[in-house]
Amino acid sequence: MKRFVIERDIPGIGEFSVTELCGAARASNQALANIGPSIQWVHSYVAAGKTFCIYLAESEEEIRRHSEESGIPVSNITEVSQVIDPLTANN
Repeated sequence: MKRFVIERDIPGIGEFSVTELCGAARASNQALANIGPSIQWVHSYVAAGKTFCIYLAESEEEIRRHSEESGIPVSNITEVSQVIDPLTANN
C-alpha cells in the first residue's frame, strides 16, 4: 500500500470536544470497515482549523471514497514518496 497525507480543512476542529472527535473517529472507522482492507487510517494531527491524516491505501481513489462514505471532507491528498527521521543520518 502507498502512504498518503490527507489535509482536511475543518473550521474550528482544534476546539472540538473529545466527544466530537470521537464521533469523527467513529464515522471514519465505519467507512473503513465498509471499504475493507485496501485502506488503513494510521493517525491524525489536529490543528486549529485543519487536520493532517496519515493513511495507507491502494490509491487516491480509496481516500476519496473514504471521504464520501465518512462525510469527512478532503482538501488535499499527497502521496508520500519516502519517510526520513533522525536515524536516516546514520545510513
